[in-house]
This record gives sequence, structure tokens and C-alpha cells, in this order.
Amino acid sequence: MVSARRIARSPITWIVAVLVVAGLGAGLALFQPWRLFTDTTVQEAAPSVSPGPEPGTEVPQPRAIARGTFVSHEHATAGTVVVLQLPDGARVLRLEDLDTSDGPDLHVWLTDAPVREGRDGWFVFDDGVHTDLGKLRGNRGNQNYPLPADTDLARLTSVAIWCDRFDVSFGAAELRPV
Repeated sequence: MVSARRIARSPITWIVAVLVVAGLGAGLALFQPWRLFTDTTVQEAAPSVSPGPEPGTEVPQPRAIARGTFVSHEHATAGTVVVLQLPDGARVLRLEDLDTSDGPDLHVWLTDAPVREGRDGWFVFDDGVHTDLGKLRGNRGNQNYPLPADTDLARLTSVAIWCDRFDVSFGAAELRPV
């Protein structure tokens, strides 16, 4: 019978222990499991235009040109998305009442992929054309993302909360013209 003391002194035991600790550290860094228990709430005001210089002067306000409602994919996701046209011609994608899981390397993507319910929609958004609007600022609340001037909303018809680390959609919304 081999004694515990002899096993503890064995070089193989120490090599295995170092490999286990290194693997655990790499796994924690990659998967960041603690993010399942954290939330970041962002409350940005909707874009608006300040009143005109003279009282009673009517100033055009942003108007909604497309809307959608999130469906869940890899993680439960709820909320709505609206594309606002500003009086100066600029457009903003606004996430409203977003509620999803936190995760590593989440981005807001405008894509040409169809929105599919359930597991069928998890991986489709990187198959075609997409525009990365930037990192998701928070997994809860209201947020604004400026759209590049050359964004073709006739072609890019869906929005995905995309986990770039694992190439999976947390949730997505189909944009429908208003």
C-alpha cells in the first residue's frame, strides 16, 4: 500500500497539482462565471431636441422609424428596441427596458439574419452581414447607440445582444418599420 506522504512528495503529484490550478485559473478567466450573478443597470435618456429660441416655436422631435421586441436565446432576454430618426438626419438605436444576463464581451449587433425563437436562433447572427454598434453598456435598463450614417436598415433588419467570446446570441429582436 502506498502511503499518503509518499504520494505528496512525488513529482508527478506536484505537476498534476500545478496543471489543475493553471487550468482552473484559465477556465475562470475565460468563462467568468461570477458574471451570472452581477448586473449593470444603465439609464440613458432618450435623445431629444431642446426647445427653439423663441417661446412657442415648435421644434421637430426624434421619431421612431422601426421597432422590435427581444426574444430569448442563450439567456433569458426581454425588452424592446427602437430606431429613432433625429431631426438632423442622424439615427440612434435605443434599447428600452432591457433585461438580460451579464456576460463576458457582450456587444450590440445590427444584422441581416432572421430572428428565430429558441436554440435555432443562438448562432445565426454571425453567418451574414452585421454591424457592431459597440459593447453592451449594461445588461439592464435603457441605452442609446448611434448608427453609422451608411447603415442600411432595409438590409440590416435585426438586433442581437451578441456574446463575442462564445459566438452566441443572448437575445434578439426583429426590426419592423413603424
